[in-house]
Amino acid sequence: MELCKCSEGGFFYAIMSFPQNYPNSPPTVRFTSDIWHPNVYPDGRVCISILHPPGDDPSGYELASERWTPVHTVESIMLSIISMLSGPNDESPANVEAAKEWREKRDEFKKKVSRCVRKSQEMF
Repeated sequence: MELCKCSEGGFFYAIMSFPQNYPNSPPTVRFTSDIWHPNVYPDGRVCISILHPPGDDPSGYELASERWTPVHTVESIMLSIISMLSGPNDESPANVEAAKEWREKRDEFKKKVSRCVRKSQEMF
């Protein structure tokens, strides 16, 4: 499934892939557009709790109730990603550089995000 998300004037494409045992396991979401965000790995994979496998977190960071459950829908996933985009979690980053910049150099962070937005607009 291909998605297009508009944020801060940008259009960011992503692919949501569903495993064969969906809804018992979560889909994966990967941005195909350039995006600079603490919760998006450099390869575009989205890192949010509801997309982590169900059950206890081996690292003990997340509660089982915060992780994937079959009640999540494409809509609830999209709402979580929209929320993530507007409010990064820099305590458990997928992109450490972006998280550090978010915390320590907010102006530089915003400049990189603005470049991603402009690039996305050119491709749309």
